[in-house]
Amino acid sequence: MARQPVIAERAEQLLGSAVIATSPIAGGDIATAVKLRLSNGRTALLKTLTPPLPGLFEREAAGLGWLGDVGDGVAVPEVLAVAEDCLVLDWVETVRPQAEAAAGFGRALARTHAAGAPGFGAYDGNPDGYIGRLPLNNQPAATWAEFYVTRRITPYLRVARDKGLVSPADAVVVERAVERVADVVPEESPARLHGDLWNGNVLWGAGGQVFAIDPAGYGGHREVDLAMLALFGLPQLPLVLEAYTETTPLADGWEERVGFHQLFPLLVHACLFGGQYGARAATLASRYL
Repeated sequence: MARQPVIAERAEQLLGSAVIATSPIAGGDIATAVKLRLSNGRTALLKTLTPPLPGLFEREAAGLGWLGDVGDGVAVPEVLAVAEDCLVLDWVETVRPQAEAAAGFGRALARTHAAGAPGFGAYDGNPDGYIGRLPLNNQPAATWAEFYVTRRITPYLRVARDKGLVSPADAVVVERAVERVADVVPEESPARLHGDLWNGNVLWGAGGQVFAIDPAGYGGHREVDLAMLALFGLPQLPLVLEAYTETTPLADGWEERVGFHQLFPLLVHACLFGGQYGARAATLASRYL
């Protein structure tokens, strides 16, 4: 590890500890990530974005804190420092996914969801969030059906359609499907959601503990987190789901609703990356007409 002076000095300002070495980390879609080795023997991760998105890292830190408040829930890395331009987290050393860790993650996720939320939407009075670089509206709604349509589907479908990332015909299919949300999805009490729980935001820790990172937290339907885990193929997912349902059973027919709750992340991906995500959302939506 070499030492990048600008990054090291910024971290030292926030942490009050000397940075011995830094090393760039590949793979981030939004922020630049750097591994830090500190003089106190600790290893940390610094995330930075130039120019910064207002409140991005503060909301991420708040989401980690909200999830971390559930003592026996999903583990999250400790927040060491946060500022408008960067976030510093405790380093998580990762290993290959193991069966025992997967079962533990499933049980912990069930307990996190069961800890609940004040309502459908913002958990702390701040309705302005992010998912990736996109704004995420967490203005509360009275029911999950209302929240899912007006806060999760309609805004991103509109953007994707206006930018030509979803065809008009496909947009109509999605709109018609989500009109049936109250018939398709049983109402439940608001769960404490990670909100962006895809494979890349799950770290398999060296001690057998599984960590969740990069949350877009809000109160919502717990099937959303599970649907996102399935969307991009979490390793050991069957073991995760088995342990989850043993801890907290899901409503009958939840397997058939996975695609319905994948419409939201697919539309987000259409807005961010284009490609075939919009068409894929319409194909899934057609199952629910």
